[in-house]
Amino acid sequence: MKAIVNGTIVTPHGEEKGSLLFDEHIQAITPENAPLVHQVDDLIDASGLYVVPGLIDLHIHGYLGEDTSDGSEEGVRTMAKGLLANGVTSFLPTTMTVSWPEIEAALENVRKLKPESQTAAFVGSEILGVHAEGPFINPERKGAQAADNILEPDADKIIPHKDIIKILAMAPEMPGGMDCIRKLAQEADIVIAIGHTSATYEQAMEALAAGASHITHTFNAQTPLTHRAPGVVGAALLSDAVCELIADNFHIHPALFRLLYEMKGEKLVLITDCTRAGGLKDGEYTLGGQPIFVKGIECRLADGTIAGSVLKLNNAVKNYKDGTGIPLHEAINAATLHAANAIGVADKKGSLETGKDADIVLMDNDFVVHKTIVRGTVKYTKGVS
Repeated sequence: MKAIVNGTIVTPHGEEKGSLLFDEHIQAITPENAPLVHQVDDLIDASGLYVVPGLIDLHIHGYLGEDTSDGSEEGVRTMAKGLLANGVTSFLPTTMTVSWPEIEAALENVRKLKPESQTAAFVGSEILGVHAEGPFINPERKGAQAADNILEPDADKIIPHKDIIKILAMAPEMPGGMDCIRKLAQEADIVIAIGHTSATYEQAMEALAAGASHITHTFNAQTPLTHRAPGVVGAALLSDAVCELIADNFHIHPALFRLLYEMKGEKLVLITDCTRAGGLKDGEYTLGGQPIFVKGIECRLADGTIAGSVLKLNNAVKNYKDGTGIPLHEAINAATLHAANAIGVADKKGSLETGKDADIVLMDNDFVVHKTIVRGTVKYTKGVS
């Protein structure tokens, strides 16, 4: 049995002083100064740090020079290892609208790695599945996606991969889009996201009624909210859909963080939409086969189109908290419990509660990560290579 002592434990409902006991799973939270209820073989002194659940990134294309769509085993391993320093204990490697053979190769690559990522020997964050962003998107709102690789919605292409795809982002207004959503809702346990879309408010609401339940990077690459045409953003705000938010203070003005917090509550999920440039210096990189240019927090194509981000999820939580003024536990929930709920894994992930996987992070007041624990195994310690 292991125990973390002398920390402030962040639960879904607040903060408490005490000790956290765990093996592969959370065993107990013991009040401050109370005797430990189990024999402890490994004592971790938090030294006043926050003890929070492991962060979950549902939308991340790449990191440290690697990209999910490359289909490289070592590339995904590099991503998984690098994300530990950001407090991410589980994630969905995310594909782009590259060619269909490349997408299938990337799916197979992640499929092979997923079981290993659940073991103590795996040096990295756990893989929960794949987020497929495209290829069923609208060319009008393709953003940094390549138009030549866009396909008409076809559920029969997705169903053979329902074991590994957790989220599919698509444009429901494209020919066959609504039928695709209905078929996938009936035959696959996949979260359907509305994204890279020119759908009207009415079409978005129809898609949500047909089985979609998720909005890809809210406000970005979708029809805006206006007073005569509420658009996808209006549908996102006025429905029960889960809304992704890239809280990098660039994709979305931080004044809107509070709006989303007030209107979406537990249906808001922080994501990074990070590219292979994440964790690296400014310069030229690629995304989906296209060159992107990184300067500070901005990633753009040559024509100025915004192309993903270099955001780290722990920084997203900080930005969200700073922009809203909400309590720490609510900001943490947006990158943990809300994400787990969105893809149906909240019985195992997303909060420090008895019986759940021991995915734990120690971080300070500036959201700097000092230690990351995945399924009870310490996999990252700040300053230790």
